[in-house]
This record gives sequence, C-alpha cells and structure tokens, in this order.
Amino acid sequence: MKEEITRIIDPEIEELGLWVSDVKKVHQEGVIALEIELDSQGVLDLDIITKATDIINPILDRNNVIDEEIDVVDIYGKSKEEV
Repeated sequence: MKEEITRIIDPEIEELGLWVSDVKKVHQEGVIALEIELDSQGVLDLDIITKATDIINPILDRNNVIDEEIDVVDIYGKSKEEV
C-alpha cells in the first residue's frame, strides 16, 4: 500500500517540498485509520500540512486506494527532533 500511495501522491506534493515518508493502517479503539506521514527538508507547519491534505484527499478518492474498512485518513508531518 505504501508504494502505491507514494507513487500517486509524491509527484503532486513535490512542488510543496514534501514527500510521503510512511504509510500505515492502524487499528485503535475500534477505528481503522490510514496514516500518511509527510516529510520535507524544512519545518512542517500546519499551513503546509493543510495544503498537502487539500491535494492528497482528492487523489486518494480518484484512485480508489482507500478500502471499505478504513474509517479515517490521518495526514501529518514527520516529527523533527532537535539534535
């Protein structure tokens, strides 16, 4: 699933300086979530994640990659820890 989602999303968010770093299907408290983690060379703030989400959601819908068991899609930025 990660390869397919990365293949269809990365070219569309490249102009934002973003790429998909991880994709997971997570089961928590009876809810199945598709988690899409984004990364970049810089800081990932809420504005850039919102722009990416606005691009990604229609792509997922168009390409029918979300199966019936997924209840929610969670798109977030990779945590950047200071060294």
